[in-house]
Amino acid sequence: MLELILITAIGAFMVLAPLLSVLLEAGVLGPLRSRGKRSEPARGEDPARVEQEIARRLYRQAGLDAGIRVRRRPEARRRLKIAMLAPPWIPVPPPGYGGIEAVVDLLCKALLRRGHEVVLFAAPGSRSDATLLTPLEEAVPDQIGKDVYAADHVARAFELIEAGAPDGRPFDVVHDHCGSTAVAMADRLAVPVVHTLHGPLDEADSGPFYARHGHKVLAVAISAAQAKRAPDSLRIAAVVPNPIDVAAWPFVTEKDDYLLWVGRMTPGKGPHRAIDVARRAGAPLVLAGPVQPGQEEYFREQVEPRLASVGIDYIGEVGGRRKADLFAHARALLMPIRWPEPFGMVMVEALATGTPVLAFPEGAAPEIVADGVTGFLAADEAEMATAVARHGEIDPRRCRDEVERRYHPARVAAAYERIYRRAAATPTRAARTRPGATRSTAARAAVERRPRAVAEEGGHAHR
Repeated sequence: MLELILITAIGAFMVLAPLLSVLLEAGVLGPLRSRGKRSEPARGEDPARVEQEIARRLYRQAGLDAGIRVRRRPEARRRLKIAMLAPPWIPVPPPGYGGIEAVVDLLCKALLRRGHEVVLFAAPGSRSDATLLTPLEEAVPDQIGKDVYAADHVARAFELIEAGAPDGRPFDVVHDHCGSTAVAMADRLAVPVVHTLHGPLDEADSGPFYARHGHKVLAVAISAAQAKRAPDSLRIAAVVPNPIDVAAWPFVTEKDDYLLWVGRMTPGKGPHRAIDVARRAGAPLVLAGPVQPGQEEYFREQVEPRLASVGIDYIGEVGGRRKADLFAHARALLMPIRWPEPFGMVMVEALATGTPVLAFPEGAAPEIVADGVTGFLAADEAEMATAVARHGEIDPRRCRDEVERRYHPARVAAAYERIYRRAAATPTRAARTRPGATRSTAARAAVERRPRAVAEEGGHAHR
């Protein structure tokens, strides 16, 4: 009997030994080596990553596909009701110029795909898959920057947010893109406000303003350069870049001969410098962008006289497919900026089409343009003109891939979701001081009448 047991044990060992060897080599049975004591990942190691690596090694040893993924245990995530507050000037998405409005449009779509409820407060004429409410009666693109319209838009939107429009259920968070008006009024709401800083922070009056009102919001910068210039009184919660849907932009590898400049007609944006660069490089140049109120004198004195040069073509404001094709076929985009550009969406748009960017190293440009990889950084017009001849060194596919990796809407929406949840977990001063506050008669009336306005504007409710 004993001999039979020994023969059986020896046979089992001979059968199992090769498998045990594979498992030990892969590290799966590593804990067995410590006599029953379970080994722990090294300090700082991610347990899920360690487990994933073990699985990959095991499947590699077995000759199978190593594409298995070991996921963390999913956390329960409550659906959020988000009030997205766009500026009152231009519809969402913008018909032409409108960088903030384009960002808001992409962010709404990405948040809806993540399963959240989004209510968009925007200018009349807007279109969105989110629930759409238009506080003002008409868009005012010719009145950009006038406080009376911003104040009216924000005040009406806050009234609707307070009422939980359009269905009466409370909001979890407000995401503001309107600027100083909403920041100053944020403590009037019982709903926390996340405020994206779309403009420069180097103005002399921004310090005192944020010293007084900055604590009322959770501020998000769109670049590290912008965050560094924030006044000490403003606490930056995070840096989240603007998103872009690369798939919506054409990709062209064979470029035309013209250079491109796109933007507002301001000295800081430098269209006159772009003309000087094109002249030095002996290359044609296309300038595209609006002349907004207050920019007429600069355009008349600095830009218009230079348009007489051969090969310089100003085509005004462009949008849609025409704008995309201009980016895609340009030899390079010129960004001769002399101001602390907070982001520079036109750079990202150009790169998405495979067009390199030549920029002065101001503001966020060094964060977006990888020198020698997706374009070139130049100290002045002379250096930029020299860099024009080197555009062939830049791989268009690399430009597009970098944008896809860094600015995908899903990645940006995930970052904002984390910020929303952080904000929602912190009660506002209004919520603490008047937890039992009831809606005003005007707010209740607004909720009752707004669903009809949504239908009229073509908005679509996701509930």
